[in-house]
Amino acid sequence: MTLSTPVSTLANCPCDSSAAYTACCQPYHQGAAAPTPEALMRSRYSAFTLNVSDYLLATWHVSTRPAQLLLDPATQWKSLTIVAAPPAKEGQGTVHFLAYFREQARWHVLEENSRFVFEEGRWWYVDGVPTIERLKPRRNERCLCGSGRKLKSCCGE
Repeated sequence: MTLSTPVSTLANCPCDSSAAYTACCQPYHQGAAAPTPEALMRSRYSAFTLNVSDYLLATWHVSTRPAQLLLDPATQWKSLTIVAAPPAKEGQGTVHFLAYFREQARWHVLEENSRFVFEEGRWWYVDGVPTIERLKPRRNERCLCGSGRKLKSCCGE
């Protein structure tokens, strides 16, 4: 699988791993196989932030893959928190995560327990049951993007 490289000038990877994009998710976006379900989950989150729908479809298991995936460029993915990523067993794995995003100046959190399967020497995203909750952070709270700054001086309007 060879995919085009998304253009990114970010020093840190969008998946919040604290590693550089070039050393974290970019190799997977270019076709390298993710070694764990968590690595695949992080690379898929980065693909959402960078609007790389071809990668999302290419890493989706054929049994549940949609025919097409239209990403909304107005959705701003801000941060990812891995809640749990237990070691994979017998070719199956799960990742429980929270993904914070903004749409139309409103904050939301997507929570999902994703399922992954190892086939043909690769991990594949199978499915998950997402829940989306609207958040109402106050201006003086810490920004949900993970910067550590107050919302009003970071991503707040």
